[in-house]
Amino acid sequence: MPFNDHVSRRKFLRSAGLLLGATAVPWAASRPANAASSVRLPGAANGPQLEQGIQIGDVRANRAVVWSRSDRPARMFVEYDFSPRFTNPIGVRGPFALDTSDYTARVDLTELPENSEVFVRVMFEDLSNDSIVSEAVQGYFRTAPVKTRAIRFLWGGGYRRPGMGDQPGLRRHENLRGHAPDPAGFFHPLR
Repeated sequence: MPFNDHVSRRKFLRSAGLLLGATAVPWAASRPANAASSVRLPGAANGPQLEQGIQIGDVRANRAVVWSRSDRPARMFVEYDFSPRFTNPIGVRGPFALDTSDYTARVDLTELPENSEVFVRVMFEDLSNDSIVSEAVQGYFRTAPVKTRAIRFLWGGGYRRPGMGDQPGLRRHENLRGHAPDPAGFFHPLR
C-alpha cells in the first residue's frame, strides 16, 4: 500500500516519534540471549510481512534510527548485536504499526559504541495474535567515529525498474561494495 501523498515526511517522523516515545520499552533485559530465535519462529509464514525491508538512518556516533513497515497492524521488535551471529542480542520492543501511520514504526537505538558495526534484525508481532511473528529482516551499519578520520563514500545510479530487462544497476552496486566504502555512508542489507 503506497504512502499517501498528503503526508509529509516531517509530519510522519514527528508522529512516529511521539508514538515511539509513548510505547518504546526495552524488552530483552529479562530474556536469555538465545531466546530471540524462539520468539520469531511460530507463525512466521502467515505473520506480518516486511515487504519494503528495513531502513537505517540518522546514524551518529552513539545512535541510529531503524524503521520499517508491516502489511497489517503489528508491533515492531528490533534486536541488535555487535556480532553478525547475534550471540548476545539486545532487544527493544517498539511501537505499534497502525493504519494511522500506514503501518510504519521506528525505534531509536541509543547508547551505541562509536565507530562500531551494529547488526540489526527487525520483526513484527501480529496484534490479533501475539504468537504470530514475522520472519526477521536483517541489516547492519557502522556508527560514526568521534575522532576525525578519512572516509570513502561511493555513489552509483542508473538502476532500472523490475521487468525492464538486465539490471546493470545491481551489478554496479556489488562492484561498489568491492571498493570498501565506509560503512557509515553505505547501508548493507544482509542476505
